[in-house]
Amino acid sequence: MPLIIGLTGDAIALFCYSLCVFPAHLILVRVAHGLSGGIVGPATMSIAAGQSSAGREGRSMAFYGMALAVATLVGYGLGGVLASRLGYDVVFYVGSFILVLGIGAALLIPRSNRSGSQGLLSTGAYWGAMVSLLKRRRLLSSYCSIFAQYFAFGSVVTLLPLYVEDLGMEAFHVGMLLVIFVGIFLLLQLPSGILSDRVGRRAPAGIGLCLGIVSLALLPAFEGLGTLAVVMFLFGVSYALVFPSISAMIADETAVAERGLATGIFHALITAGVAVGAPLTGWVAEMSGISWGLALSCGVLAVSFIVVLTAVGRGHGGTY
Repeated sequence: MPLIIGLTGDAIALFCYSLCVFPAHLILVRVAHGLSGGIVGPATMSIAAGQSSAGREGRSMAFYGMALAVATLVGYGLGGVLASRLGYDVVFYVGSFILVLGIGAALLIPRSNRSGSQGLLSTGAYWGAMVSLLKRRRLLSSYCSIFAQYFAFGSVVTLLPLYVEDLGMEAFHVGMLLVIFVGIFLLLQLPSGILSDRVGRRAPAGIGLCLGIVSLALLPAFEGLGTLAVVMFLFGVSYALVFPSISAMIADETAVAERGLATGIFHALITAGVAVGAPLTGWVAEMSGISWGLALSCGVLAVSFIVVLTAVGRGHGGTY
């Protein structure tokens, strides 16, 4: 039911974008869209985790990550074509229609057998449950990693266009570099998920975070499109290694009854990472230069790397 409510809200919000006349209208629609979107993410991730069989959680989260990557590639590409050929309103109409199809697909998902006797948590119980989740070391490492990962993503999205422009390149080149990143992220998701199930969560997550640090540290050292493409390739490998492992930790460490809250925190930190990383690194770059903005992202990734090394056990058979 939460998934259907969230998709319905998204569909209505997308359609309402085409009706906006004043900035105040746009703000109201954005708020509504954010609220409904905040429901969809945790609901879909909870379903994906709940449907995964024991020992295959990494694979399930890999397919979840692949869906996100495909949506990004298709959404940006299709949206740009529709907007340039037919206007922005058509983008919103098509998006609303796709979401309606999604609602139909959601109605086909079997209902959970778990009874709803727990009802809604009181405010005190809600915060108590959240604190309980945050006290689990492996969940905390997952949360730190996803925040750091999207902090770095916000940094790249903000600073890469500025850096490329300083080199005399155009927006087209920025798009090419981002497509390389997303494409590698997509292609390596499933192998990374399988690796996570076989060797555990710590090694892929740790290696991925290290590659993220290396790629961001190297970025200011290169000035050619080819070398920048290599850096974005490494950044895509980093994301592909980290995401299935840290998202599978949610399934590893939670019972079914608490998974909705756990995935809700996870998705909230995705948004928080971008929301904090983009403006903060942009401000640092404006004050001290792009290299220092990227260095800040490296620092956040390094802290997350330390947390993963200390909080996630080696495990066997894909347990951790």
